[in-house]
Formats: sequence, C-alpha cells, structure tokens
Amino acid sequence: MLIEFRVSNYRSVCEEQVLSFVPAPKQREYAANVLEQGRHRALNALALYGANDSGKSNLLRAIGLLDRMVAMSGDWPSTAPMPYDPFLLREGWDTQPTQLEITLLAEEARYRYGVAYRATGVEREWLYRKGAGREVTLFEREGEVIEVGPGLVATAKVLEAAIASTRSNALFLTMCDRFNVTEATHLMQWFGRLIPLDGLNTSLERYNTAQLLLDSDLAASIRDYLLSLGLRMVDVGVESHEFDESELPATMPKSMRRELVRNLTGKTTQTVTATHQRYDAQGQPTGTTLTWDWAERESAGALKLLEISGPVMWTLARGGVLVIDEIEAKLHTQLTLETISLFLNPEVNTRKAQLLFATHDTNLLSYAALRRDQICFTEKNRWEGTETYSLSDFQYLPPTPGRTGTGTERPDVDKEKRYLEGRYGALPASADFKRFVEQLPVWPVLEK
Repeated sequence: MLIEFRVSNYRSVCEEQVLSFVPAPKQREYAANVLEQGRHRALNALALYGANDSGKSNLLRAIGLLDRMVAMSGDWPSTAPMPYDPFLLREGWDTQPTQLEITLLAEEARYRYGVAYRATGVEREWLYRKGAGREVTLFEREGEVIEVGPGLVATAKVLEAAIASTRSNALFLTMCDRFNVTEATHLMQWFGRLIPLDGLNTSLERYNTAQLLLDSDLAASIRDYLLSLGLRMVDVGVESHEFDESELPATMPKSMRRELVRNLTGKTTQTVTATHQRYDAQGQPTGTTLTWDWAERESAGALKLLEISGPVMWTLARGGVLVIDEIEAKLHTQLTLETISLFLNPEVNTRKAQLLFATHDTNLLSYAALRRDQICFTEKNRWEGTETYSLSDFQYLPPTPGRTGTGTERPDVDKEKRYLEGRYGALPASADFKRFVEQLPVWPVLEK
C-alpha cells in the first residue's frame, strides 16, 4: 500500500512536493475508496490534473526513478553517474541534491525510505519502520558512513558485507536485499509490485501482456477484460514464434529497442491475435471468423487497451500500485472510466491495489467516482517550479444568505465546470493566446 511520495529538486520540481494517499479528514463521500489495513488507511486512486508543462509527468517520473534506482543501482559500474537531473531555473538549485522519499505499507508495517543524491553519488539514505509503537531507525547513511539500527535484523557479518559492498552510486537498500536482509526483501517485494507506465508509449507492455496471456493465471481475466470493452471481437489469442526485430514498432524509443533486441534475440516470443465475426453481403453473420495480428490491424486505441490490460490485471491480482501518465491517451472517455472503475470497485479490487494517474480528460471530474481528496492539481509557480495541491484543500462561501464562515468545497458541485472556469487553477494561461489572436495580421485573400 502506497501512503505518500515526496520529491524535491528533480526536473521541474524545485521545492518538496507531496503526493499523498492519506484520506483527508471529514470526507464522507465514496467511503469505499478508502483502503484499510490494520490501523492504516489509504486511497485506492489519485488523479493528477494540470496544464501541459505543469510537471505532472515529472512527479510520476520521479516515482519510476526511485523504483529503477532501488532495482538496478547495485549493477551500475562504479564510475557511472547517478541519474541526477535537478531544477535549473533557480539559482543554486543545480548543485543541491535531488531527494526522493516514499512511505509505504509492507508486511503489516509502515516503512519510510528515502535517498538524497547528486551525480557523484548518494549523500544521504534512510529507512525507518513504524509498527504499533514509535518509528524506529533501521539505517541511516551520510556519505560513506552507514549506521545500522538494532531494528534491522541480520547478523553482524551480513551487515558488514552489505556495507562493504555499497559503492557511492549504489543504494544500501539494494545491497541489503542481495544479502537477504529481511526488511530489505520486504521493500524489494513491494517495489516489485509497482508498475510505472507512460500512457503515450506502452509498446513494451505488449510483450509482457502477450506472455501473461500465454501462460499465467491471469490469461482468462485479461481476455475477458478485452472482450468486455466493445471492440467487436469474439476472441483473443496468442501465437508463439521466434523473435523478429522487424516486429518492433517504428516509434519505439531507441534505448528500449536495443534492450528488447538484446534480451529477445534467439528466443521465442508471442503475438496477440484478434478474432472477428465475418458477414455476408447483407451484413448478416456467416458463422465463420477471421483472425489477424492485433498490432497490425486493430486501431491505436485498441492496441493501447491490449498493452495496458496486462499491467491493469496484474496489479489488481497482486495488490500492487499502477502509475500511468496520460492514462486517457488514444482512449474514449468511457473506456478510461471503466478502467479506473476497476480500482474503485471493492468487489473487483479485493487485493487493495492502487492507481495513480495523470490526465487531461475533464470528463472524469464529472463521471469518475472520485473523492475530492483523490483529485490533485499541478501548476507552475513564479519561478516555474511545479507545485501540487488537492481539491480537498479548497474553501467555499456558503450559499445561504446571512450564513457566515467557510468550509471545504461541497461534494455536489460540478467539479468539471468549476475547473474549466479556472476556479482551481492548474489551467493553461489564456491571456497570452488571446493577445496572439488579436495581433494576428489579416491574411490576404489567395487568388484562384
């Protein structure tokens, strides 16, 4: 269960920003959207709205960055720089460390893990655990000095080996997992259930979904999900064959293409097929079907649905966290709504999975069953740094004449209308565009 994520000095994020899944106090709408595990409570979904270039993607990238660092830092060459990409538009911040911190629930305990680093290496790293009592220190790191608390259970020999193996550009958490330290293993298992996706480029997930369709316990769920979305197909299949680089999409990033070619060359891979009904000259079903390669003949929207179906079903089945940027890209609003609803439905989401997504689809503000504390906004401040805030923070003036005081935003207001009216901010500035239109020259009439 993801409780909170904090990031500072990363790309467009300057001062610390927080994405919180902690339910806001006194919120009574959609009570089923609050997950409970022991004494802990967290929201099952969080939506991010904001203008283009407001920093939504960077907040989600930061989560993926921490995930990659935890998984891969132990394999980096000792001379490799860390993925340092600080805020550049405010004096002095290009030399300060990037800081990432995540609070999560794993094995019935709450963990708070964080790291601060520059390109040259880790400057600070920390891990705390909170059970029934106060928060206890598992380890704290300052440069090359790593101090281990009594709560980190392992033999002195194992801990000494993990410390000795931790290079300046590697995370101590990663090395502890390699030496089978129990607490580290719990966190690595949690990160293993975290899936960050770029909704504009989900092509890599096509191969993962095909593998799940071929030989996993999720095959039937993925197939049923795809057939339920109104794509007018009667079956979904999988065919195995030797990997061919020419099958990779031309739009796939070069780094991703290289990685796939390296990993799949000489191996068997899968192609997902779609089967459709055939019709006679009068448009009546003939009782025969036609099967083709999904990626070659289905629409861009149908292809995205295929690609995200695996991560969606896997996350729901494993109780993980799915992070999707531009969730609505290439999809009809209704399909986006239905996908989000899987996480909001407690009868479907029995494993307490969570969804974090960024979107421009304002229809979701009206039609998705989201609480006010599940809707967040991003916008740039005066020095062009990303700031985020929640709809539940907004105040309203009571409409009854003679009433005094203020309260939180009413749950029955038209959120989409108020957002587009600019009442919540986080919209593109329209004044400059209006001036641009007013200053346009009168185009001469072209002669025929």
